[in-house]
Amino acid sequence: MTTSLSRVLRALDRFHAAHPWDHNAHYHRWILRRLPRRLNSALDVGSGSGDLARLLASRAGTVHGIDADPAIVGRARELTDPAAPVAFTVGDALGDLPKGAPPPGRYDVVTCVAAIHHMPFSDALNSFRQHVAPGGTLVVVGVYRPASRSDYLIDAAAIPSNVAMAWLKSKGRKAPRPASMTAPTRSATMTFADIVRDARQALPGARLRRRLFWRYTLVWHQN
Repeated sequence: MTTSLSRVLRALDRFHAAHPWDHNAHYHRWILRRLPRRLNSALDVGSGSGDLARLLASRAGTVHGIDADPAIVGRARELTDPAAPVAFTVGDALGDLPKGAPPPGRYDVVTCVAAIHHMPFSDALNSFRQHVAPGGTLVVVGVYRPASRSDYLIDAAAIPSNVAMAWLKSKGRKAPRPASMTAPTRSATMTFADIVRDARQALPGARLRRRLFWRYTLVWHQN
């Protein structure tokens, strides 16, 4: 990475600290547009404070969120209407399923937003695949380590958009940090090329694309 770009990114970090907004939540509506209007069940892996799980509940009969962090799961429960068809569980997304959850292969949709880079990538995809019902959909929004020239060009293109979004969302004032941004974070170690290679081995037919705001998307349909 060039010195000038490093300086710009540091300045961006300072601006973003003063005007925080959730890059992951930006893709929640995008996820909904890839799903049917009605679902029987949904699983959100790495559910955090539950924003996406609550959105999925507007379409699904039951939604299960699972996250390894007890504190953020507690926060998700606090923020969720007890009458909503949503349950949150603390557990290992690769091994534990929420109590009362459908058995493997019975979820109409499995989602994972900005969490898969905390897990062994191929193992995670194989685990997610086992929980998708026939005809169901897996949607992943992840982060990658920039390595190629095109990666850095996309990163650079995201900077003005990021500043504009942060300014609009905070309306020029310092905003409280969103609850969904308080979970522990970790930098991505895989490049986008690595992600594409491993994803296509685990999920033949998966569609992957780099996105703005330092994210990529993966969509796969179970036949």
